[in-house]
Amino acid sequence: MTPPPARPILIFDGDCGFCRMWVEFAQSLTGDSVEYVPYQIAADRFPEIAPGDFQTAVQSVSAEGRFSGAEAIFRLLAGVPGYGWMLWLYRYVPGFAILAEAFYRFVARHRNGFYRITRALWGKRVVRSTYYQASALFGRALSLIYLVAFASFGMQVRGLIGSEGILPVSAYFRIARDQLGAQAYWRVPTIFWWTHSDLALLSIAWGGVALAAISILAKSHSKWQRLIFIILYVYYLSIVSAGQIFMSYQWDFLLLEAGFLAIFLRPSMSRVWLFQWLLVRLIFESGLVKITSHDPSWRHLTALAVHYETQPLPTPLAWYANQLPLWFQKASTALVLAVELSMPLLMLGPRRLKQIAAFATIALQVLILVTGNYTFFNYLTIALCLFLFDDAFFAGTRYKPVTPARSKQVASVVLAAVVLILSFIPLDVAAPFGIVNRYGLFAVMTTKRPEVEIEGSNDGQQWLPYIFRNKTGPMNRAPGWVAPFQPRLDWQMWFAALGTFRDNPWFVRFAIALLEGSKPVLALLERDPFGGKQPQQIRAVVYEYHFTTFDERRRTGNWWKREEKGMYFPPVSLRK
Repeated sequence: MTPPPARPILIFDGDCGFCRMWVEFAQSLTGDSVEYVPYQIAADRFPEIAPGDFQTAVQSVSAEGRFSGAEAIFRLLAGVPGYGWMLWLYRYVPGFAILAEAFYRFVARHRNGFYRITRALWGKRVVRSTYYQASALFGRALSLIYLVAFASFGMQVRGLIGSEGILPVSAYFRIARDQLGAQAYWRVPTIFWWTHSDLALLSIAWGGVALAAISILAKSHSKWQRLIFIILYVYYLSIVSAGQIFMSYQWDFLLLEAGFLAIFLRPSMSRVWLFQWLLVRLIFESGLVKITSHDPSWRHLTALAVHYETQPLPTPLAWYANQLPLWFQKASTALVLAVELSMPLLMLGPRRLKQIAAFATIALQVLILVTGNYTFFNYLTIALCLFLFDDAFFAGTRYKPVTPARSKQVASVVLAAVVLILSFIPLDVAAPFGIVNRYGLFAVMTTKRPEVEIEGSNDGQQWLPYIFRNKTGPMNRAPGWVAPFQPRLDWQMWFAALGTFRDNPWFVRFAIALLEGSKPVLALLERDPFGGKQPQQIRAVVYEYHFTTFDERRRTGNWWKREEKGMYFPPVSLRK
């Protein structure tokens, strides 16, 4: 009888390419703690093992005894961080051992086929993926997105929520305290509770810009970059909480969620998986809401036939995309659904499937951003796709996996548990902090494009329009390029047009600000027809806009045509 070896031994078929490939992977995980020997060499050392056993399954020999098949593999990997769960399931979950051994036998009988599958999914070698490059690039990409987001809001903050803005934050806090009492501080988490002067609002916005710029230059994964990410998260959470309806967009909460995870950013697989899980949820939920909404535009594949024309802020290329034939629009709609519903499954697969999912998702995001101005949303989604490319993808670079300290492993488990729980069981207590959110744009497609034109008058007879910087207005003005900057008032005007002014109380405040001649509010517009002076009256008219055709644009030079639909907001004036 062979005496127990000093360290575990795994005996495999040295003539099997599939076996050699996976043994090399196992050796990269266990290092020198396990000896790997082909049975062609080791058979004489273990005469008690029948020759046929070597050919049908791997054999492991250790001080604990002899094991074969799936159990042998699970026992050897039990000491590798992140792999111990397999042996636990094998031991304690009824039926798992039977299924694992049956699957092992099936694979063993079809080794040649599985060798080709492995080559297709992993490449020539199966190695433990590391993500040093991806996490470093993401840290800088996220910092740049933070910079843009803070700068964009900083240029608009006084007109939106400042003391002379449309929805002054001081009034908002007063109402929150009156209605929520002490809970207001938890339900509206923001440092502006302590000070919310215009100077404070500007300081946080532009302070965020400065810190984001420093983070771009900081050393990746350093404690300084981590500290900056903590501050940036707190700053942006404060702005989102105080920004009311102007900061209620999905990409704001996506930035909060990604920014929260970035506080714990490390190139370890457990931390990287959290970003991959965020991307899976983001893309899959975006497709799922389109299917479950039962919207006829998605069901009949006609969504993109109207989308380019009716979306909030189209680009010039949207005009051309709108001219494409219906069959192409239907095929494009089917492709969108296919990408959003299928690629998340590949994101959870082997490295090459991850890369396919990444390229497909990036391509979709590029097509969206060249036809529509969706602020930093598409750029942040593309940045998250970096976590689908391991170090081997970047010029063949490979890094030796580093086993994190026990305390960091525990922190990763706790963080993953919190994220998973909130992913499936939303808790109201966590919702205000944007740690885990729900996603899904355009669940119901807008099929028409109403636009509200605000007009002022000094005599009630001659009405002059206010011109917005980016919102659709003059018919001869081409759609513009504005992303990743977000003109938040222009965006809200698009939503306001889909309902009535009674559905949008902020619109009344906007009209009052125009009557008062608020300089911060007027600064949000491209043209004030009264040159900063107060008009006597304000009203709003609603029009339905359509893109022109090639022939109409050739004849008129207009990108748009419109039809008046009636009064949106009746003439009002300030009491004297």
